Amino acid sequence: MQALKKWFRPPRRLKIMREGKYFIAITIGIGFAAINTGNNLLYLILGWLLSVIIASGIMSEQVLRGLRVSRVPPASRYAGRPFLMGITLKNEKRRIPSFSIEVEDLIDEKPLDKKCFFLKIPPGRAQSTSYRHAFSRRGLYRFQGFRLSTKFPFALFRKSRDIDLPGEIIVYPEIYPLPTPAPAATHGGDEERARLGRRGEFFGLRDLRQGDDRRDVHWRSTARIGRMMVREYEEESHRRATVFLDNGLPENASHEDREALERAISLAASLAKCFLEQQYAVRLVTRGGQVPSALGPTHLVRILRTLALLESTPLGTPFAGTPDRGADNTLVVRHGQAPSASPMGMSRVLVAPSPTEKRARPPSIETKLPASGIVMVG
Repeated sequence: MQALKKWFRPPRRLKIMREGKYFIAITIGIGFAAINTGNNLLYLILGWLLSVIIASGIMSEQVLRGLRVSRVPPASRYAGRPFLMGITLKNEKRRIPSFSIEVEDLIDEKPLDKKCFFLKIPPGRAQSTSYRHAFSRRGLYRFQGFRLSTKFPFALFRKSRDIDLPGEIIVYPEIYPLPTPAPAATHGGDEERARLGRRGEFFGLRDLRQGDDRRDVHWRSTARIGRMMVREYEEESHRRATVFLDNGLPENASHEDREALERAISLAASLAKCFLEQQYAVRLVTRGGQVPSALGPTHLVRILRTLALLESTPLGTPFAGTPDRGADNTLVVRHGQAPSASPMGMSRVLVAPSPTEKRARPPSIETKLPASGIVMVG
């Protein structure tokens, strides 16, 4: 099907601008007048008007030839957050420059809502610019190519051509600013883990969190920065957290259920980012898959890619992992879902916000668990 579309696709598209319509109407009117009257002056004007149309077609064709386009996607792109897509246009012609070029990215054979404009590209030179765009949902987006267009030289017509250049971009889930939950684990592997503070070798400084020992406050840094800072020790720098995401949906799930799952995925991504920023080793577990525990920005990208491409599974699908003894195990469920079937050994259960709560105020996490063990996030 795609091959047939390419075969029947016209090599050029031509759109008559408003000025061009007026120009053609005048040309037709003068042509009728010249034929009816036989006036040589009218024939001379008609010839000049037709030569302008012919020159417009020839010059615009020369402008569009010999151009090569490439895109430079950003390092990170999140749903609902604008990003800059880099576009580079090179004029491979040896002598003829290109003027007034507009470049549009194509997805599903339709241009995006943003254009890149290049006023002049000398022969053998390349210029770069970028356009601003935001995808509303996470996932994989495939680009088909580019559409180059120009109104040069008289702005009477817009001539365009399509260039095939497949590409793809993965849009990560929307990220919320979240405070780090209070540490809930009391064991580290098979050994008892002491309370926070006053253990191991000194590692660095961090913000004060609930549950920290006040004796570890670094008062000199606190006075200089203006917020409470505590000492962090080597053993604490290697804490572990596991984020369980329930991506199960019932059969014939409604649109509201799927939207609730999207918010739960965003919450899981935000929580993983929050833990990694606090030097936790984070593991992600879903129904049917998992990402092993690791540290650092590279691991965050791995988790975000997994969540960006994550699909729903039947509710009967088991989790691909079990809670880690000694780790901070957090289960994230969608709004309206009963977490009764959650794995045992959870430190907390977070319920993603409803659409009303999400619009009302930015999400946050209560650091104190109620007796039920369920924390509403909203």
